Amino acid sequence: MLVEAKGILFDNDGVLISSIGSVVRSWRKWAAMYDVPNADAYEVPHGVRALEVIQALRPDIDAAAGLKVIEDIELEDVADLEVLPGVRKLLASLPAERWAIVTSGTRRLIEGRLAVAKLPLPERLITADDVVNGKPDPEPYRKGAALLGFANSDCIVIEDAPSGVGAGIAAGSRVLAVLGTHSAEDLKAATWVIRSLEELKVTEKGGSLWLEFEPVAVGG
Repeated sequence: MLVEAKGILFDNDGVLISSIGSVVRSWRKWAAMYDVPNADAYEVPHGVRALEVIQALRPDIDAAAGLKVIEDIELEDVADLEVLPGVRKLLASLPAERWAIVTSGTRRLIEGRLAVAKLPLPERLITADDVVNGKPDPEPYRKGAALLGFANSDCIVIEDAPSGVGAGIAAGSRVLAVLGTHSAEDLKAATWVIRSLEELKVTEKGGSLWLEFEPVAVGG
């Protein structure tokens, strides 16, 4: 399949890097600190801002203080963080002005994780700190497209989680979902699903980006 776009908007965790082990351990540690029931088995919803998770778990505490605690825990726990297959080659092939990261993580967290992963900090970045409403609201991806200077319809969103897929579709973008954290069935609202970014090739020609891939599923 060959798809034309002007820009690409990447989610971070589960798309560019994997820190799932850190996320699970960190949130269970946080949950225990804040007396959340069944803390040792807690499963944090993927692709949702930490602030909203905290407000749902412990609406009675100072959310900003709780956010600082989970950031500290996650930034210390990076032993098994890994760059996902195909990511380094793909990012190196893209013009800097044609891509952005749109993440549910805070700026402090993503800067720390990208540094550990030795991945480039993009010139254009939307984090949890930059939006009022997190995914699945379309606000993050609308702001991401605006940073690139393109309409959402001219941008491809690359996601791994249903909340992010929903945000990209609601923003008016086509969504390329990557398997890993969720099944193809979970990601059926996406425009296309591929196995990994190893299977995506992007070339620039005639003022456009051309994305070449073989989908394992076609939906949305």
